[in-house]
Amino acid sequence: MGSTMSMTASSVRTSPARSVAQRVTGRAPALGAHLWGDGVDVAVLASHASAVDLCLLDEDHGSFRERRFALHRGPHGVWQGHVPGVGAGQRYGLRVHGRWDPAAGLRHNPAKLLLDPYARGVTGELVHGPEVYGHAVDEDLAPAPGWSPSDLDSAGHVRHGVVLPEPPVVPADARPHVPWDRTVVYEAHVRGLTQRLPGVPEHLRGTYAGLAHPATIAHLRELGITAVELLPIHATGDEPFLIEKGLTNYWGYNTLGFFAPEPRYATEAAQAQGPAAVLEEVRGMVHLLHEAGLEVILDVVYNHTAEGGDGGPALSWRGLDNTGYYMHDGVRPAHLVDVTGTGNSLDFRRVRVVQMALDSLRYWVERIGVDGFRFDLATTLGRHGAEFTPHHPFFVGLATDPVLSHVKLIAEPWDVGPGGWRTGQFPAPMADWNDRFRDAARTFWLSDPATGVAGGTGGDLRDLATRLAGSADLFAHGAVPGGRGPLASINYVTAHDGFTLADLVTYSHKHNEANGEDNRDGTDNNRSWNLEVEGPVTTDPLRPLDERGGPGDAAVRAGTTPTVHERGQDILLGRRREVRNLLGTLLLSAGTPMVTAGDEIGRSQLGNNNAYCQDTEISWVDWDLRPWQAELLATVRHLLSLRREHPVLRPASFATGHTVEGDSIPDLAWYRADAEEMDAADWHDSRVRVLQMLRSGYPVGDGDLLLVLNGSLDRQQVTLPQGAGADYELLWDSAWECPPPEDTEPPVTAPGATTAMEPLTMRAYLSRR
Repeated sequence: MGSTMSMTASSVRTSPARSVAQRVTGRAPALGAHLWGDGVDVAVLASHASAVDLCLLDEDHGSFRERRFALHRGPHGVWQGHVPGVGAGQRYGLRVHGRWDPAAGLRHNPAKLLLDPYARGVTGELVHGPEVYGHAVDEDLAPAPGWSPSDLDSAGHVRHGVVLPEPPVVPADARPHVPWDRTVVYEAHVRGLTQRLPGVPEHLRGTYAGLAHPATIAHLRELGITAVELLPIHATGDEPFLIEKGLTNYWGYNTLGFFAPEPRYATEAAQAQGPAAVLEEVRGMVHLLHEAGLEVILDVVYNHTAEGGDGGPALSWRGLDNTGYYMHDGVRPAHLVDVTGTGNSLDFRRVRVVQMALDSLRYWVERIGVDGFRFDLATTLGRHGAEFTPHHPFFVGLATDPVLSHVKLIAEPWDVGPGGWRTGQFPAPMADWNDRFRDAARTFWLSDPATGVAGGTGGDLRDLATRLAGSADLFAHGAVPGGRGPLASINYVTAHDGFTLADLVTYSHKHNEANGEDNRDGTDNNRSWNLEVEGPVTTDPLRPLDERGGPGDAAVRAGTTPTVHERGQDILLGRRREVRNLLGTLLLSAGTPMVTAGDEIGRSQLGNNNAYCQDTEISWVDWDLRPWQAELLATVRHLLSLRREHPVLRPASFATGHTVEGDSIPDLAWYRADAEEMDAADWHDSRVRVLQMLRSGYPVGDGDLLLVLNGSLDRQQVTLPQGAGADYELLWDSAWECPPPEDTEPPVTAPGATTAMEPLTMRAYLSRR
């Protein structure tokens, strides 16, 4: 039956619950609903319940009939049973009987049809109203005085589970298995990436199938990325306050089911056929990306659910086992502990919560074929209540699981609870999003120059150098020498949350008015710089100044007074140069780079730095490229080509500053603009704005890499260090609007020679021995 079919409470007819058989297997039942023999095995955790009913929903002449089957209580609070005559495609839910005692955290209410946490498919829509709350609510959906149970039936207002056959295991040899040192991550939204992509047919845009269309794959492969990291595609639910404003949770960080894919990203044809077709479209997407050599990483949200805070709806876990799934205050058992900022937090002290997360992860790897996960607010997953530990059983489970320990595991290493910032503290084999890299790059290229224009001074170069070299202060510690290594640092300058790359150089302040929260939402710590003009630059009210050309900087150097048009062109040239500086820093540093979808073509969100609720042109990638955007795309392709061709750009271990046997220069050295080595005073001097990093390529059989960064507002004379004595080939200069043609011989500079660098630019040289 189609996933778009809806019903109302009045169209549901129920029958008394019948007892079902208990199939003896000699082992613990698999949680969820699984086809077996002549029917379905069902098992669900409800440790405080007095009874649990499996509810089958059957279409009957435009309405639905509900058949109820009483499950048996098994060991450890798991209710189970076998129901014959049930096949694939069957809608179902659960009703839980038991004590209603909100003061003790118990919220059993059989009037509420609950989604099985292990449902492989979902159908129907979540319709927010008084019916979906376990407690009685007033007209504003706030808890009514007394917290009495609601007697309104929710069956017609919630999503239902659907019984599906277990998909076949995806064979290991069908995966790309891209090593970490070759990995380039591309963070994207299923809908936003292809909603306006030329070459993708209209009916496939914004869908799983559209993501795997040849036009999409061609862009990804030509760009040079190796892994697509998708914002959440688990089944989700929108928050009531967004629905009231006519908005949706576009990003999807509000999970309603950890095993079922979100149907709204499937094609209309798949949605009409039902959850089995939706699941196959997801599997097909993964398969086609694999055939193109691209890995698939899922952003997963195991830290909280869509049920919100204490006054939220009863959709699944809250009605099944509220105290068993959620983190509660030990003094006030009814009070939820919120370390996620969403109203609730799943309690990873609970064995069944850890099991649910591991079971879900294993399912998506083995049956769907995904190649890794990015864990949203991962600190929550390692908490024993208020305290975080890298030795948490969940992390031990990941590291020792024969399936999960061999896929890519990435932590967002913070939450909003006490001691929530934990970058660098997660155990192997996990990698971490490196916010310190983001902040250092933005500060050096944007915040410090903005301060300089205002007559002040910025920071020194210590943090920037640490990030360029792979963040040893964060990732060199651990159980083995060298820790997790520089590749465990997921370097990024932007992500879905915050300004886009183009907006970082266009807006000094957030502009989130479209979100309907009076611009109060979103961070104010953007470290952005608008180059002295907020927003798009125009000199003609009908024509933005977005083309190259005009006298620009040349007019300023000649001492002439620039026209408004020339001044606008200078700002645009400066903005584009700063975008290239940030991209160059990201893609030429040690570590694993992550590019946010659309940054390679200068995508803007019009200054919105919290577009989580914007399923509109604000969030969708606009593929109608102007000339400067095509040039930026060519620049990103060039930088990623350099990274792919030269192993010196992607070291797997930290440099020591010493000279390895057989080499003539240290594995890593730092120089001033005059080619003298940096000393302690230089590292602490905020006036030093030129930095040269020389990395030896001898240990990896490559040339030596020299990165030169001029963070000054002035042109600088830079003397290249002696190095190993070979000439330096200029591979890239951020002053270039577009990289030279591939067959162009690179300019060559001798060691010890002096060259002029434009303000706020960086260069990459290679010295071939």
